[in-house]
Amino acid sequence: MVGNSNLKKWKFSLHKSSPAPEKTKTKSKSKSQPKPLDEFICPISGSLMFEPVVVSSGQTFERRSVEVCRKLNFIPLIDGSKPDFSTVIPNLALKKAIRNWCQSTGADLPCDAPDYSSVNDSVTKLMSKLSECDGDVRFRVSERDLIAKMAEKPAVVLTHAQTQFNPRSVYHNRFYSSSSEESVIANVPDTPPLPLVTRPLCYSSSPSASTSSEVVVDETETLDNSSTLDEQSFVTKLQNVDVFEQEQAVILLRKVTRTDEEARVSLCTPRLLAALRQCVSSKYVVVQTNAVAALVNLSLEKTNKLKIVRSGIVPPLIEVFKSGCSESQEHAAGALFSLSLEEENKTAIGVLGALQPLLHALRSDSERTRQDSALALYHLSLVQSNRVKLVKLGAVSTLLTLLETGLAGRVLLVLCNLAASSEGKSAMLDSNAIECLFQKLRNEKVDSNESTRENCVACLYSLSIGSMRFKGLARAARATEVLRVVEETGSERAREKAKRMLMMLRERDDEEGRDWDALLEGGMTQSRYRGISTEF
Repeated sequence: MVGNSNLKKWKFSLHKSSPAPEKTKTKSKSKSQPKPLDEFICPISGSLMFEPVVVSSGQTFERRSVEVCRKLNFIPLIDGSKPDFSTVIPNLALKKAIRNWCQSTGADLPCDAPDYSSVNDSVTKLMSKLSECDGDVRFRVSERDLIAKMAEKPAVVLTHAQTQFNPRSVYHNRFYSSSSEESVIANVPDTPPLPLVTRPLCYSSSPSASTSSEVVVDETETLDNSSTLDEQSFVTKLQNVDVFEQEQAVILLRKVTRTDEEARVSLCTPRLLAALRQCVSSKYVVVQTNAVAALVNLSLEKTNKLKIVRSGIVPPLIEVFKSGCSESQEHAAGALFSLSLEEENKTAIGVLGALQPLLHALRSDSERTRQDSALALYHLSLVQSNRVKLVKLGAVSTLLTLLETGLAGRVLLVLCNLAASSEGKSAMLDSNAIECLFQKLRNEKVDSNESTRENCVACLYSLSIGSMRFKGLARAARATEVLRVVEETGSERAREKAKRMLMMLRERDDEEGRDWDALLEGGMTQSRYRGISTEF
């Protein structure tokens, strides 16, 4: 009985182990399944492509993936590349290759496009992953938070605004003036900056002032058609895969917003700005240039400035400085200048990286680009955080080298703002700014632009306050004779500041030549000593 029992157990054990070879066979069969080539897989959906299409940047995607990305305004991929979805062309050769591969390997051929919701989920996850990584993406997490948390109407405290444009008359307080009428008042914190020039040089209200990138169309017909186009129509046309449709849409949008203030306000919606942002990033010159020009028009309205920056359009504008054509760069500089007029935008524009491209644009071949970039830097440098960034970028040396150019007046405005901060003052003193500024005063003719002399004197006056190094540097630059000329022939404000600097230099000269031992023996009291020191 014992033997039979053991035999039954043994037989049972053999019976239980018999299915093992079949399981092993199944596993080996699954491992032998063919794996599709990477070229057959959509980088966005991750599945075998049913309808592959080639986009403007040369990459291939599933058509449904392109549709979702355009809808969500999503550009960067996980590898850091930034495809251009403005044009879509069917990739028939790749579609045939996928079909042949499926037939030869026995793999299932996709019978339909991937589900829209599944692709939408894939793109959303990819966007979330990119937000967390440190790669080259459209926004860093900190920048997203900055834009999202910008208050609707935060309190504006102008603690660092120590320069001011000098209005020449009541007329110029009410209207715009030319750059020849720009001057500053330094160290007057109780008077906020008053910008006289509020419209970029690239802007023209004249319909006849068309540019080389603007396709010539019948003006009457265009304006008549524009009356029937609402925000939805513009968005649809701007997102059209047909480049010609995009061109016509941005040209029409530019014309409509050139003079119609109501249209600027009504059309400036998040959807239109998102579509316009895509066009700003376009590789087609006509589309890009007219899109940036339309953006300048929209930014002229104060209520639009904050919306535009919040829409994330500043990074694409910065890219225009790097790779756009000359005309696109003119409008990009004008757009940043116009947006920087809004107090709540200044910090965000600086954080998003616009300062360095604007500094580089000061040496542009285009007069418009140089002038608007200088004014943008002036308004951005009214914020202390941007002053620190400019100093770290080496802006002081760049600005000082431009004092002998046609940008001198506006460059001095930026230098005045930098001189109002401790970081800027130290950098300017280290960069031989005292010698450069006095040399500028020495070479400036009495009958030339008076605002340049005022700005120069104001900048020197800011550097002289609280600086023990100023006297030595000023003496080396033979400041006394230059300041005496300004005191005699300069404007009222320039004469006043020159007089104060002369008094400081004279008092310190008297202090150095004073016999302190004799004064102390003569019974000079401590209170008198304090009285003398506080006058410096």
